[in-house]
Amino acid sequence: MGNTFQVNDMQRVHELPPLPDRPEDGHKGTFGRVLIVAGSRGMSGAAILSGTAALRSGAGLVYVAAPEGIVPIIAGYEPSYLTIPLAEDESGRIAESSLNELAERIKAMDAVAMGPGLGQSDGLERIVKDIYEQTSQPMVVDADALNLLSRSCDQLSSHAGPRVLTPHPGEFARLTGKAITGDSSEREQAALQFAAVHQLVLVLKGPGTIITDGVRLAVNTTGNSGMATGGTGDVLTGIITSLLAQGMEPFEAAQLGAYVHGSAGDLMTEIKSERGMIASDLLAGISQAWIELEDHEFF
Repeated sequence: MGNTFQVNDMQRVHELPPLPDRPEDGHKGTFGRVLIVAGSRGMSGAAILSGTAALRSGAGLVYVAAPEGIVPIIAGYEPSYLTIPLAEDESGRIAESSLNELAERIKAMDAVAMGPGLGQSDGLERIVKDIYEQTSQPMVVDADALNLLSRSCDQLSSHAGPRVLTPHPGEFARLTGKAITGDSSEREQAALQFAAVHQLVLVLKGPGTIITDGVRLAVNTTGNSGMATGGTGDVLTGIITSLLAQGMEPFEAAQLGAYVHGSAGDLMTEIKSERGMIASDLLAGISQAWIELEDHEFF
C-alpha cells in the first residue's frame, strides 16, 4: 500500500465537531437530500434501518432505492422516506440495467449511501464500481458494496468525490488482503495507512471504532456489546449519510455519526439491556442522543 504512515505522525482528535446548523427558516431542501441504495430479496430490513436512521438524523428528504419486489415492504414500514423501485434480477437483487436510472437520480442528491443488504452479483459489482468512481457527491460505502469493491481493490483510490468507508474487521481484511489483530496500535496503523493511501475517510468499526482521514484520527468512546447484532451497521450508514447531506465534512460527519450511533445504543440499554437490544431499538435512541448533544455546553 505504498509508503508507511506512522501513528505518531497523525493528529489525534478528541473533541466532537459542532452539529449541523438548523436555521429556523429552513425547509426540506435546506437539510439535504439523501439517496440510499440498499436491499435485496430477504434483506429489506437493511434498507429500512438505513433510511429511517437518515431521517432521524436530520436529513430533509431521504430516498431509498431498492429492488422493486421489496419496495412495498420498505414503504410500509416508514411513510416519511420516499422509495425508488428498481429493476431486479432473478434473485431479487438490483439489476445492472438500473445503473442509468441510479446515475440520473444521484444528480439531484446531496449525499449517497450504497451497500446495506445489496447482495452480490456481477451486475451489482459493475453498478457499485461505476457509482463509486463517477459520483461527485459525498458517499458512504458499507456492507455488500465494500465486498464488491474488494474484488478489485486497486480501484479504491479512483473516486470523483468524498468517500466514507465503514467496514467491520472482516470487511476491512477483504479490502486490504490482510487480517488485523485486536491490538489497538495495529488497528490504528492499518486504518491510518489505508485512509491516507486511498484519500478517503475510514470508519473501522468495533469496540473503540476508529475514524481517520489519513491525517487525523479519532477513537469513538460510545457504544456497548448490545450493538453486536445484525443491522446496527446499517443504522450507522444512515446517520453518517444524513450528516453529509446537511453539509458536514466527511471526517466530521463520520466522527459525529459514530458517536451518536454508540450513544443511541448506550441509551437504549437502560430500557432493553445489552442482551436484549436489537438494531431497530437504535432508531428510538437516536432522537434522545441528539437531545443530549444539543443540551451539552460544548454546543
